[in-house]
Amino acid sequence: MGNLLGETAGLIAFVRTVETGSFSAAARSLQTTPSGVSKSVSRLESLLGGKLFRRSTRILTLTPDGETFFGNIAPLLRQIEESSDVFQADRGATGHLRVSLPSELARLLMPPIFTRFLPQHPGITLDLGTTDRHVDLIRENYDIAFRVGKVAGSDLMMRTLVHLEMALVASPAFVETWGRVNSVERLREIPFARYAIDGHTYPIHFANGATMIPTGQVDLDTATAIRFAALSGAGVAYLMKCIVQEELDRGELIQLLPDLELETMPFQAVHAFGRMPTYRLRLFSDFIETEIRKHASP
Repeated sequence: MGNLLGETAGLIAFVRTVETGSFSAAARSLQTTPSGVSKSVSRLESLLGGKLFRRSTRILTLTPDGETFFGNIAPLLRQIEESSDVFQADRGATGHLRVSLPSELARLLMPPIFTRFLPQHPGITLDLGTTDRHVDLIRENYDIAFRVGKVAGSDLMMRTLVHLEMALVASPAFVETWGRVNSVERLREIPFARYAIDGHTYPIHFANGATMIPTGQVDLDTATAIRFAALSGAGVAYLMKCIVQEELDRGELIQLLPDLELETMPFQAVHAFGRMPTYRLRLFSDFIETEIRKHASP
């Protein structure tokens, strides 16, 4: 076996291919060509004397040896990549961040990001995606995702920043049509603008551990759409209170059963397991935590 230190390009190409899922995606990340990535990996395999990937026209999967090699090499490359962080605290953070934020919370958080965080850290560039979809951090090359609710995944590291209060809200016109809601039993009889993804309707969670699957005429997959539906009188909305607080203050929405205790939702910072958070990532995560706490109930 030759000297692995002389095959840095192949090591980087291999790790990035595993993380992104294909030679094409790795090439975009490394700003090169798919054939260049493939050739680098092939040279590495020749040096090692074994196959790292099973290749076919439609799929690329790791061999058992490839899985073991990736587990050994990837953390070392990430530590090298992030080793410059020890110098950044003195001269200011630099580098690029790819971030995913839930759409409605992004509406609250983008103004301070644009007016305070970026001006305070001119060396940081930001690629900010706003979606309620749970992005694949590794394959889509995100540094961090902020998510509401419980997050599953053994390959993810999670830190809860705050617990957000939930609320049941409806428009005055809806309340006039359907009448005042004074019990959970009544909630079961009135329509909701429901949060649903891939045919799965998300339940309402009560503080006592009970749940309820709402009924309704319309299913939506973003909090933004559900908020608009509630404002339009299409149904009751089950949403984070902070994203409808302005509408509640203006009387455009009414909180139903305000004394009913609903389970709070964790707002979490999520990044890939094994990736040490960079200095710029810690700065951004701490900033988001400070800002979201301003919108959370005591």
